[in-house]
Amino acid sequence: MPSVSAGYAPDLDKLIKSLKGQPLDASVESLLSLLKRRQIKGSEPCAIATAHILLQVVARSKWQDVDVLIDNVSQVGRRLVKAQPTELAIGNIVRRVLGLIRDEAAEERHDQEDETQSEASVPATPAPRPDADGYASPKPRPGITSTHSSAGLPKTLFHLLSASPDVDLASSGPGSPFHNSGTSTPTTWKGTYSQIHALRSEVIDGIEEIMDEISQVDDQIAALADAQIRPGDFVLTYRPSTTVERFILRAAQKRKFTLFLAIDAPSKTTTEQPHAAFRKKLTAAGITAINILNSGLTAYMSRVDKVILGAKAIVANGSVMATAGSAAIARAAKEHGTAVIVLSGVYKLSPANPFAEDSLIEWGDSSSFVNFSNGTMVNNVEIRSALTEMVPSAFIDTYITNLGTHSRDYLSSIIADHYKHQDVNFDLVGERMV
Repeated sequence: MPSVSAGYAPDLDKLIKSLKGQPLDASVESLLSLLKRRQIKGSEPCAIATAHILLQVVARSKWQDVDVLIDNVSQVGRRLVKAQPTELAIGNIVRRVLGLIRDEAAEERHDQEDETQSEASVPATPAPRPDADGYASPKPRPGITSTHSSAGLPKTLFHLLSASPDVDLASSGPGSPFHNSGTSTPTTWKGTYSQIHALRSEVIDGIEEIMDEISQVDDQIAALADAQIRPGDFVLTYRPSTTVERFILRAAQKRKFTLFLAIDAPSKTTTEQPHAAFRKKLTAAGITAINILNSGLTAYMSRVDKVILGAKAIVANGSVMATAGSAAIARAAKEHGTAVIVLSGVYKLSPANPFAEDSLIEWGDSSSFVNFSNGTMVNNVEIRSALTEMVPSAFIDTYITNLGTHSRDYLSSIIADHYKHQDVNFDLVGERMV
């Protein structure tokens, strides 16, 4: 638990700076505290914080074999997920690191097997034995290999196959293609100090690559904007995230289009214009931005060419966890035949399919709708204000990630490339399945 002094507000940057100066357990507790208090929130900050703390687990925890390392990472990962279960990016990063450890361990084990086989395959050449005169006998010349069998019949493919030894499927080893095809490679591996040091270095490099990938997501997605937004398009967005803003601003460098900004009716009287900084950048780029109320956007949907939404997370079936109000916009676009595009980094794509999607909804403060002066309502009415909601995959046409443009059916291939099936439910180990 970090000490909090006057004027000190812990955040992601302060957490990262404090990692090297405190023990591993204290660092983990600091991140757990920040997650529970929502001082670190949002998919990208949570993913970066998780990657940093897991890097410390790999670098500073004690382990002599891969199983212990996987157990250490899994235990810390389960605590992080439990601290903030609505941030699916935390579990995604833990799964990525677990898969990275398994891949590096399998590669190290295969290298050891290759070295052992290469050493065993070199036969010892016997020294020539001298004859009675003291001279070494010449080596016998190898006989001519016959292309016929002892019966005088040519060895066709049929004879070669029939003469090959039978394969015992039950006794085939883990590396055999007949043994549990499609399952994971066992991770049991225990090496010398130098091998453990090399494996540790490889895993740390892999985690740093994951962090670099997260930092480059917005720029890589924005590079695809020119292919999606055409000159003269009418584009609608709702509460644009940083990823959506960069995407639209990149398109504005070469395209002239009209942007509809769907906004909620203000609950309090204010003179501040919604998304003022974003609108200023659009004006500088020569883009016309029009504010429309979320409650009346259906009247404009017939003019809209495409809807662009940001994603907090994407689950395995293609449904998107997005800002509350996005589902109504996506449904209206579906009714009018308007394309809905979702922007998301691959690290937000989760291999899990939640049984209860309502458990992923984040609820906010309801004080903006009712205060304690309304005593009767406060005492007798439960008011809930949703910050996020699930948008069904049926309302979404295209997913754009840092890997490119995808359909819903292709998401399963991306999940298979980035996660191991044995790590999908790592956070449920020791928990009761409901």
